[in-house]
Amino acid sequence: MDQASTSSADSPAVRPRQLKPFSSTQVMFAVILAVGLMLAVNFSSRIVADRSLREVQETVLREIDLLKREQAELLERLEYVKNDAYVESWAHSEGKMVREGEVLVFPVPSTYATPMPVILASDVQVQTTLPRPENWQVWWALFFDAVPPDLTP
Repeated sequence: MDQASTSSADSPAVRPRQLKPFSSTQVMFAVILAVGLMLAVNFSSRIVADRSLREVQETVLREIDLLKREQAELLERLEYVKNDAYVESWAHSEGKMVREGEVLVFPVPSTYATPMPVILASDVQVQTTLPRPENWQVWWALFFDAVPPDLTP
């Protein structure tokens, strides 16, 4: 038995493989690679965040410009409304007030209006079928690919 155990220990297939320890340059390379990968991921996420922030900034700036234009229009309208000319035009049109020498007229509907005649559907003649063309008109359309001439006197 002693021989069998020594022969199996000497054989190359049974001998366990010994792992070499990592060298310091390999460890440093792995650390630098890991740190570089983390920085690259962080940098790309910042680029994406910056891009979305720029889009939000552009949207807000466009909205600010729109609101400034609207404010300017409203201030202009306010100045016009404060003016006496606006008050006078409003009083004349919507307030139904008159100036000196004018007469206010209200149109009143007449109670003696003439009634419109009512036409019943049964009184109107309606043709429900198309008129049938004559044979020569059909042949004319086939040969000349055109509408036949009107030969009525």
